Amino acid sequence: MIQKFSENKEQTLRLFPVEHKSVELSFTGDRISSDGGLLLLREVNRQIGLIERISDCISDKRDQRYIDHSIEELVSQRAYQIAAGYEDCNDSNELRQDQILKTCVGRLPQTGMDLGSQPTMSRLENNVSWRDLYKIGEALVSHFIGTYSSAPNVIILDCDDTNTNTYGDQQLTLFNTYYHDHCYMPLHIYEGLSGKLITTILKPGRRSKQSDVASILKKLILHIRKQWPKTQIIVRGDSHFASKDLMNWCDTSAQKVGYITGLSGNSKLKSLAEVTIKSAEREFKQYGKPVKRYHSFMYKAESWASKKKVVVKVEVSALGSNIRYIVTNLTQFKARGLYEKGYCARGAAELRIKEHKLYLKSDRASCTSFKANQFRLFLHSIAYVLMHTMQKELFKGTELVNATFKTLQNKIIKTAAWVKEMKTKIKIEFPKFCPTKELQTKSFQMLGMLVT
Repeated sequence: MIQKFSENKEQTLRLFPVEHKSVELSFTGDRISSDGGLLLLREVNRQIGLIERISDCISDKRDQRYIDHSIEELVSQRAYQIAAGYEDCNDSNELRQDQILKTCVGRLPQTGMDLGSQPTMSRLENNVSWRDLYKIGEALVSHFIGTYSSAPNVIILDCDDTNTNTYGDQQLTLFNTYYHDHCYMPLHIYEGLSGKLITTILKPGRRSKQSDVASILKKLILHIRKQWPKTQIIVRGDSHFASKDLMNWCDTSAQKVGYITGLSGNSKLKSLAEVTIKSAEREFKQYGKPVKRYHSFMYKAESWASKKKVVVKVEVSALGSNIRYIVTNLTQFKARGLYEKGYCARGAAELRIKEHKLYLKSDRASCTSFKANQFRLFLHSIAYVLMHTMQKELFKGTELVNATFKTLQNKIIKTAAWVKEMKTKIKIEFPKFCPTKELQTKSFQMLGMLVT
């Protein structure tokens, strides 16, 4: 049984004794932070300059005489809080005096002014303009391009959208029959080979119209193409990314952009694949073992400008026949390789969306304004880029290089730290028996050498 009593106006808890000694607990350790690992993210950002670049995109219309927190400080605070698992603006109230967070933002941990509160964060979210948002989107893409020391031979644009359920009067929220709820449908675009985030775009709660998909991807591809004129660009997505406008543009474009997307089945496609389907069904009936077959053929829908290569995958088992189609202009590759190594690899994008949505809580779109919710999505995207960079660059060759963001939060970010601000320095101590002591030490040493 836990008993409570008052001591020096601070609440103290008395726990069960250990070897006949009483145990007392109180939340009075004011020099202790539970998120010491954020210092690694701070050093990562110092190398890549992402937060500064994003902050420069936001026009500050406030009266400078009455400002306590700069735009860069507010963006930093929210991005680091999100990375540590604090997804709500409300968390800012309790973390204003956190000494590690203050250090990461650039303020002295003890004598520096407290960080922004929830109302301050809400004002920031609601004051961002459409022009600011467009510039932030461009900055994210430019940062992605800048992560390469030279133009890559090929990049894959993995595109997918996901639901962000809404529970209030948010602008442009719509009822989605597939998810049986009111939601937004943000579009996520990652580089398929590296997992790097390219951009995230908030959309109303319906599947993207094919013309809208084509417009977004055309602008993105042309922006990338200006920097990398010779890079092979391949667009990959499921069936609702099989846009006739995009495919026709890719086929006729001087840049010759590749695509490989899912394709919804119909009676014509089934007729063209009938020989493969019946052959697989006969083989299963004869031997009783699961059968998988691939076949490719040329096909032209009425709205398409020309015939395109379609690959059919036929799986027959005790559960029945499973028939899937993809369409592509990568005609030089064989059917099996296109499907298994080309198309199926897009499943990695779903894992990246999971990191973004589940572990960084990017589905918290609780602002009334659509603009504010888009800005929130960008803030979570900043946190994704910092976490992904830390994982793939600092932890290369370790067991954490392919770990989930949740594991990184638990093992790295959630490291207790004791902070003391002295006359000439700031002293920070991590636990002597920290399980990731060696890994974090090497990471800080590596970043320290880059600074010098």
